[in-house]
Amino acid sequence: MHALLVVDIQNDFCPGGALAVPEGDAIIPTVNALMDDFDAVVCTQDWHPPEHQSFASQHDGRAPYDTVEMPYGEQVLWPDHCVQGTKGADFHPALNTDRADLIIRKGFRPEIDSYSAFYENDGATATGLTGYLHERGVDTLVVVGLAADFCVKWSATDGVDEGFDVYVVEDATRGINQDGSLAAAWEAMTGAGVQIVSSGAAHTLAR
Repeated sequence: MHALLVVDIQNDFCPGGALAVPEGDAIIPTVNALMDDFDAVVCTQDWHPPEHQSFASQHDGRAPYDTVEMPYGEQVLWPDHCVQGTKGADFHPALNTDRADLIIRKGFRPEIDSYSAFYENDGATATGLTGYLHERGVDTLVVVGLAADFCVKWSATDGVDEGFDVYVVEDATRGINQDGSLAAAWEAMTGAGVQIVSSGAAHTLAR
């Protein structure tokens, strides 16, 4: 079985949002068109408490995009975004969330960030997605969404580590591209065994 993993297509990651990915909303028609081809659709949703420790506002003298050391390693400090219960945390209204079989909320623990759909940033605290996909009989995962160089990358590479065949749809994701992070992300994904495809190829793959 094939699953489509739709990563963080939320208002705060789209133009006008608190942590906008350039052209983040441009991928939504492509993502919606892919959904009907897949046996399962899973959406992830950043869901941060107001005091989340990945927010620069929680660290005196720090600015967004600074880095700090956390117990689990280096952490980029972000503008406050996707705060629980706010409009910014909502899925973009154009996204067809009715097609989602499962929504994974991540980043709700204030002391640790969570880029991946599979694990929080300590690499050990699981979201439960692996078990769900195994129970559904999924062996192939196609990843789309935001942002390519953070949550998409981490989700895709963790998916490979969890034993899935993983594809990322290049024209159904966009990146932040912070200090060359986008090129590095594509290199890291392909190096981990992720296959990069077009949406046309993804439609064929799902069938």
